[in-house]
Amino acid sequence: MGIEIILGAIIGIVAGGVAAYFIQNSLLTRKKDTIIKEAELEAETIKKDKMLQAKEKFLKLKEEHESAIKDRERKLQSSEDRFRAKEKNLSVKTEEVTRKEKDIEKIQLDYEQKLHAIEVRNQELEKIQNKRVAELSRISGLSVDEAKQAIMEALKDEARTSAMAHIKEITEDAKLNATKEAKKIVIQTIQRVATEQAVENSVSVFNIESDEVKGRIIGREGRNIRAIEAATGVEIIVDDTPEAIILSCFDPVRREIARLSLHQLVSDGRIHPARIEEVVTKTRKALEEEIIETGKRTCIDLGIHGLHPELTRMVGRMKYRSSYGQNLLQHSREVANLCATMASELGLNVKLAKRAGLLHDIGKVPDDEPELPHAILGMKLAEKYGEKPDVCNAIGAHHDEIEMTAIISPIVQVCDAISGARPGARREVVESYIKRLKELETLALSYDGVSNAFAIQAGRELRVMVESEKVSDIRADELSFEISQRIQNEMTYPGQVKITVIREKRSINYAK
Repeated sequence: MGIEIILGAIIGIVAGGVAAYFIQNSLLTRKKDTIIKEAELEAETIKKDKMLQAKEKFLKLKEEHESAIKDRERKLQSSEDRFRAKEKNLSVKTEEVTRKEKDIEKIQLDYEQKLHAIEVRNQELEKIQNKRVAELSRISGLSVDEAKQAIMEALKDEARTSAMAHIKEITEDAKLNATKEAKKIVIQTIQRVATEQAVENSVSVFNIESDEVKGRIIGREGRNIRAIEAATGVEIIVDDTPEAIILSCFDPVRREIARLSLHQLVSDGRIHPARIEEVVTKTRKALEEEIIETGKRTCIDLGIHGLHPELTRMVGRMKYRSSYGQNLLQHSREVANLCATMASELGLNVKLAKRAGLLHDIGKVPDDEPELPHAILGMKLAEKYGEKPDVCNAIGAHHDEIEMTAIISPIVQVCDAISGARPGARREVVESYIKRLKELETLALSYDGVSNAFAIQAGRELRVMVESEKVSDIRADELSFEISQRIQNEMTYPGQVKITVIREKRSINYAK
C-alpha cells in the first residue's frame, strides 16, 4: 500500500513537471513571437524614417544643386550680356574709327593739294623777288649782300639806342619800386611778428615761505651759505626783504642751478654742506637734460626737423644766454619767424630761411669759447654738424665777416637787425658788464691747478677754487697776488677787485 502511494506520488510529480514544461514552452513560444513581431514593426518604422530622411536629404541636395545651376546660368547670362554690350560698343567704335580715318585721309589729301599750291605760289613769288632784287641792285649799284649788311647795321644802331633808353627807364623804375617793395615787406614782417621784449638781468628772487628758512639756509656760522656759493658760483644775498632771498650772478645757468638747488633743499629740509654738494650735482645734470628738452621743443614749435642733436642742445642752451641783455633763445625764435615771413613774401624757401634764422647766433653758446667771432664760429659748427651750405653762409655772413653767397643771407642779416633794433630789446651796458666778468673768470682759469673761478658781487670779488694736490698753501698766496697783478695791468674795471683763492683739502676713504 505504501509503495503504491509512493509510485502515485512520483507519477503525479512527473506528470506535473511535464505539464509545467509544456505550459512554459508554450508561453515562451508565444512571447518569442510577440518580441519578433514588435522587432519587425520597429524595424519597419526605422526603415520608413530612414527612407524619409534620405528622401528629404536627396530633395535638399537636388534643390541646392538646381539653385547653384541657376546661379551659374544667371552669371553666364550676365557675362554674355556684358560681352554682347562690349561687342556692340566695339563695333560702334570701330565704325567711328573707320569714319575718322576716312576724314583724316580726306583732310590729308586736301592738305597735300593746298601745300602743292603754296609751293607753286612760293616759286612764282621767289621769281618775282629775284627780279625785283636784280632791278634794285642795278639801280643802287650795290650787291645783295652789301645791301643786307647796310640794312643790318642801321637796324643794330637803332635797336641799340632804343634798348639803352628802355633799359635806363626800366632800371630807374625798378629802383623806385624795389625800395618801395622792400620797405613794404620789412614793415609787414615787423608788424606780423611783433613780440614783447624782456631785458635779462643778473639777479633772481627766490621766494620762501617764512623768514625762519633764511637761518637754515645760512647755517651755523654761515657754513651752508658758503657751501652753496662755492658749489654754484652764485652770490646769495640774505637781507631784510620779507620771504625772499636774492641770487646774484651774471651767468643765468648758474643762477638757475642755484635756484633749483635751493628749492630742492628747502623742500627736503636737509640743508648741510654734504647734502648741498649732492643736490647741486644732481641739479646740474637735470638742467642739462632740460636744456636738451628745450631745444627739441623749440625745433618742434618752429617746425624745424632733422637738426643734429648737438645743435639741438645748443639751441636749448640759448635759453640761459643773453645778447646785450636780450634773451638769446627768444631773439633767435623771433629772427626765425621774421625770416620765414620775409622769405614767404619774396617767394623763397621758408623752411631754409627759418632754420638759418634760428641757428644764426649758435656761435654764442659753444662748450668752449675760442677766439673767433660768433658768426664764424657758428658757421663752422653748422658745417661740422651737416647743415646746408646756404644755412652756413647765412650764419657766417650775418655780421659781414664773410661774403654773402646765399640768397637767404641778407634776409637773416636784416631780420637780426630788426629783432635787435626794437626799443628796449637790448642794453649795451649789461653786455659789457657780462663780458668783463667772463674775462675775470677766464683769466683765473688760465692758471694751472685752478678748478673753478667765480666772479661775484658785480665783479668786485673773484673767488678762485684750486686743487689741493697741485697747489700748496704758499702757491695759493702767490696765485692770489699774480692774478691781482694781471687784473690790474690788463683789465679796466671800476673800484677794486678782491681775489680770494680757496684751497680745500679733502681726505676720502671708503669702508667696505
